[in-house]
Amino acid sequence: MRNYRESGWRLQYQLILRLLSTASNEVNLVSRLSLSAAILFATLMSACSKEPVELGATTYGPDVTVGCATDTRVGSGGVHDHELSTGGIRFSVRTPVNYDPSIAHPLLLVYPAAGHDRHDSERFTQLTPVATTAGFIVAYVDHRRLSIKVLDGLATIPTVVARKWCIDPERIFLTGHSDGGTAAAAMAFRRDDGLTPAAIVASAAGLRGSDLEAYVCPEPLPVMVLHNSDDKLFPGFGAQAARWWAECNQCDLGASKIGTDGCVSYKGCAEQGEVRYCEGSGGHRKWPNQNDAMLRFFLSS
Repeated sequence: MRNYRESGWRLQYQLILRLLSTASNEVNLVSRLSLSAAILFATLMSACSKEPVELGATTYGPDVTVGCATDTRVGSGGVHDHELSTGGIRFSVRTPVNYDPSIAHPLLLVYPAAGHDRHDSERFTQLTPVATTAGFIVAYVDHRRLSIKVLDGLATIPTVVARKWCIDPERIFLTGHSDGGTAAAAMAFRRDDGLTPAAIVASAAGLRGSDLEAYVCPEPLPVMVLHNSDDKLFPGFGAQAARWWAECNQCDLGASKIGTDGCVSYKGCAEQGEVRYCEGSGGHRKWPNQNDAMLRFFLSS
């Protein structure tokens, strides 16, 4: 597995930021979304050996929603590695090992860091066992350099998944790390009638508070921000972004509370506007150990 030279990427990042400073807001948004793909997370995990996929067995309780006739979805339970979006983006699908095709499942879409394919992202996040046990169908996406066209393509993946597997369209959740965290956050700003996420968890995203301040707040949306305090590539970005989301979601900025898990929860937010901020350690390239907290956040949204 190869590592990038962090100092070199930082110099490139600073140079690109200076060049972007003269761009219009709309072009600047696309550029800022794109630059993280060019400058961060160049670790090539595809060089690592492929590991077996561990699926969890979920418990279908009495309150589950029957959402699909069993003969209308051709997707089977298990591991599916070669799915393709309408725009040609490859992705993988994981279901509970005891997948019931008549039940409407929440979908967790995982966007990758730059330089990661769908398999790398799955190994990196380790979300498959816990998410499938919790009843999620999980989709891992290959990385593409971010642009409006790529974001449009990423937004179609839930529809593609729902053609084969039984998905609850009201429970589509997004997460990702670094470039993937930026992509997850960007989906909230889409102006068309495409993907509307039920909640977002953005990890190590390359969006500062000052970047976000240039844009109009979307409708209140549950957002959880994960960021390591010793992230040298994007220092302090997570706390700034969380505060921006809290302000957008009409939270009481003076009434935040630190929970037993160390995460900050903002209080008094608008309905469906919960905001949480969790700060860990380990630098930019470490996925935070918040998988259980993330899934609880999604399921409570």
